[in-house]
Amino acid sequence: MAPVPDTREVGSRFRAPGKLHAFNRYELKYLVPATQIAEVRAELAARMEVDHHSGPGGYDVWSLYYDTRRLRFYYEKIEGLKFRRKLRIRRYGEPAEHAPVSVEIKQRVNRVTQKRRVLLPYDVARRLCDQRERIEHPGADQVFVDEVLDLIVRLDLRPVAMTGYRREAYVGVDADLGLRVTMDHRIRGRDRDFDLNAETENRYILSPHYAVLEVKANERAPYWITDLAARHGLQIQRISKYCQSVEAHGLAPRSIFHLPEEDVVAESRPDVPHRERELLP
Repeated sequence: MAPVPDTREVGSRFRAPGKLHAFNRYELKYLVPATQIAEVRAELAARMEVDHHSGPGGYDVWSLYYDTRRLRFYYEKIEGLKFRRKLRIRRYGEPAEHAPVSVEIKQRVNRVTQKRRVLLPYDVARRLCDQRERIEHPGADQVFVDEVLDLIVRLDLRPVAMTGYRREAYVGVDADLGLRVTMDHRIRGRDRDFDLNAETENRYILSPHYAVLEVKANERAPYWITDLAARHGLQIQRISKYCQSVEAHGLAPRSIFHLPEEDVVAESRPDVPHRERELLP
């Protein structure tokens, strides 16, 4: 049996299949109450394999989102445009000075999600997205990098909000090859201090008494997934962590899609040791 990878290295291995990673998928999202998480997890584990790259207990995902002054990407999502997109820098795993991050353009075309991304060192990614430099990095797809730069300059994009959460991931086997299911916990964010490696205060942007279940399939979700959701009373939700963060921080009025955050607390408190902060409600 292969050894379980060190979770500190997740960022460099988990999302590094090639120079430019692109795929199309259908996505379904559900909100899972904390009281049902254990049962849902058990059913997923019985039919799927735990993604071995994630390490024990899952892995952290942090994203820095870019938008226009008038939040064009945010409103494209809220208004449900059939074609919409967003730009982000994403870090997987624990912060590390030289670990690569993903610069991603994620877009929706009708019901299909398309994602393209390229791995770059964090400082290079910030030079591209913040300083608007035309960078050339060994192994990076230059056409995609130039597309990112064109989008940033043409729309005058700038950092707007961050999100972070703990993710547990499952992959399909046998007839379900290509299926991927994730469950995201402790969803939080901030609207300042836009450094993916910074240890700073965040707030919950979704009640910590819920997790977000995401189902990603190449064609359609298998019947047992929709049956699982029905038996647990889970309804498909239009969940956007970016939009949640924008609204939770008062950058835009709360939309009809805003999810409960009645238990919002600070995720980091300087007077509480780190291990105890992990246990905050």
